[in-house]
Amino acid sequence: MEPSKRTLPENAYRPLKEGESYQPVVPASQKMPEVTRYSLIWGLIYAAVFSMAAAYLGLKIGQVFEAAIPIAILAVGASAFLRRKDALLENVIIQSIGAASGVVVAGAIFTIPAIYILKLEIHFYQIFLASLLGGFLGILFMIPFRKYFVQEMHGQFPFPEATATTEVLVAGESGGSQAKVLIKAMIVGGLYDFIIGTFYWWSEVFTSRAVPFLAGLADKWKLVFRINVGAAVLGLGYIVGLQYSAIIAAGSFVSWFLLVPLVYYFGQNLALPFGNTTQLISAMSAEQIFFTYVRHIGIGGIACAGIIGIIRSSKIIGGALKLAWNELTGKSNKSAADDRRTSRDLSMSAIAAGIALTALLVLLFFQFGVVHNWTQAIVGLLIVLVISFLFTTVAARAIAIVGTNPVSGMTLMTLILSSLILVRVGLTGASGMVSALIIGGVVCTALSMAGGFITDLKIGYWLGNTPVNQQKFKFLGTLVAAASVGFVIMMLNETYGFEGPNALVAPQANAMAAVIKPLMSNQPAPWMLYIVGAIFALILQMIGVPPLAFALGMYIPLELNTPLLAGGIIAYLVSNASKDESLNTLRKEKGTLIASGFIAGGAIMGVVSAFLKYVGFNDASLVQPILAVHWAESSGGQLLALALFAALCIFFVADAKKSES
Repeated sequence: MEPSKRTLPENAYRPLKEGESYQPVVPASQKMPEVTRYSLIWGLIYAAVFSMAAAYLGLKIGQVFEAAIPIAILAVGASAFLRRKDALLENVIIQSIGAASGVVVAGAIFTIPAIYILKLEIHFYQIFLASLLGGFLGILFMIPFRKYFVQEMHGQFPFPEATATTEVLVAGESGGSQAKVLIKAMIVGGLYDFIIGTFYWWSEVFTSRAVPFLAGLADKWKLVFRINVGAAVLGLGYIVGLQYSAIIAAGSFVSWFLLVPLVYYFGQNLALPFGNTTQLISAMSAEQIFFTYVRHIGIGGIACAGIIGIIRSSKIIGGALKLAWNELTGKSNKSAADDRRTSRDLSMSAIAAGIALTALLVLLFFQFGVVHNWTQAIVGLLIVLVISFLFTTVAARAIAIVGTNPVSGMTLMTLILSSLILVRVGLTGASGMVSALIIGGVVCTALSMAGGFITDLKIGYWLGNTPVNQQKFKFLGTLVAAASVGFVIMMLNETYGFEGPNALVAPQANAMAAVIKPLMSNQPAPWMLYIVGAIFALILQMIGVPPLAFALGMYIPLELNTPLLAGGIIAYLVSNASKDESLNTLRKEKGTLIASGFIAGGAIMGVVSAFLKYVGFNDASLVQPILAVHWAESSGGQLLALALFAALCIFFVADAKKSES
């Protein structure tokens, strides 16, 4: 029997006309399986697996991929293979539970590795509880905003990540052909990144120093071009798209091709070190100048962009508070539409009770597991609650507009504020740094979860899931993801570490460490650089350039932003190659599948590579002859890497344009 073919209504993506309503793919009057043993088991498996994969990739390149698309495709493929009937809403639940992986990971890896970087001690239970409780707060704070972002603003926000995932799930009702495209891309991208990460047959990063003429520019003027040639980063750039990746790259180009040379030009004649360093600017490489000085300008820009976002969301926050108060006091005027299956949320009383219980657990965690001082624990709790709630709408809006959550920038601001406050209540030094970073981890996870969860709820809205089911079982996915990410962070620290030549980059965690150390050690913070970054953000806002994206580009290393731009260019070429718009759409959707395969395959094989190193695979006598570490570091290894990256891009474009038989 052929599976029933369902399509999204014509008005799914556009604003509704006067008197028009949206009817989901599965209408409220129809019942289909949602929460079943099948959807729970597979959702939890994906939550564990993708948590480990996302943690590896995020620590390596500074970008956490959203697991929603690859999980959705795998769910669709599995249901087609098993010939499950009416599996659409089940697959949404699988995706929703599994997608807890990426958002919990983002919260943990942007903060927790900073503790290792600062050579401080942290335990598994601290990572686990910070991730778990932060995730719970993010879910609870997001639910009151669901109706505004999902229903009331129908057609006003593009929701790129939710759109792509929804299209995959709907298409999957007609069979598992899309899963084949994904699996093919996972094999190509996975093998490509596995060879780099395990056998070093070519370099992972091409630098302009591999070309003699350009090497002279690097030495004399500190002008360096760098690009990570990994398949996973390329795929991420495709999903981000040209517009957003170009803004990020522009910020990076300003940092590396303007600010780094300027700092060297004006600082090369200084006889003494400048700032919190013992090294003269004249003796620094371009990379050292970036990490010591220029990156802080990006940090200031990110913090200012977060404040701008809160100000712009003030009406939304006020409206949600009013709605919550009215429901708790029995003054809400619920319509018949609010009682429909597809509009049913957790009750406000349940949300209030959940927030109160989670807040109590956070307080107890801070008191007995972090600071061991009731005053400091209460202050930490207040920081978490206030900032998490305020920035919830910022995270949701960012996801709704560009599909990317600027959680790292908001967390940086949290760290600055919490450090200043905690110092006032007597928490300084090593214990102060650990405490501030764990508090930042809770906030970071809450904001990451809030942004990611709105994607799940939008998918459910388009397709016809029951929101309360998504809300209840998101807690279970968060539990599994929190346990998984704690394990993988500790394993990667033992395997690679976060400092040294072969360490994981962990750019956000390094930024966190750079910010918090002076604040907690009574050293002067680079406030002037933060102010310059804030001025940058204000100017960008005034001229209509998204300040958050630009500032992120300014502080994330160049080699991680250039492949994003390459992926964005591929997305543009694939979706604009024909005069036939329907053909362009088909190619773009296929490209999304290929990109998701690159991301998932590269990240998963990265975890495999890390595990092999962890167990001593690379030290085995049979493996040693096929390793090429020194070749990878040479000019030849870098040039080969660039050539293979170009070949990978050509394959991507050609495969996306290939007509389906």
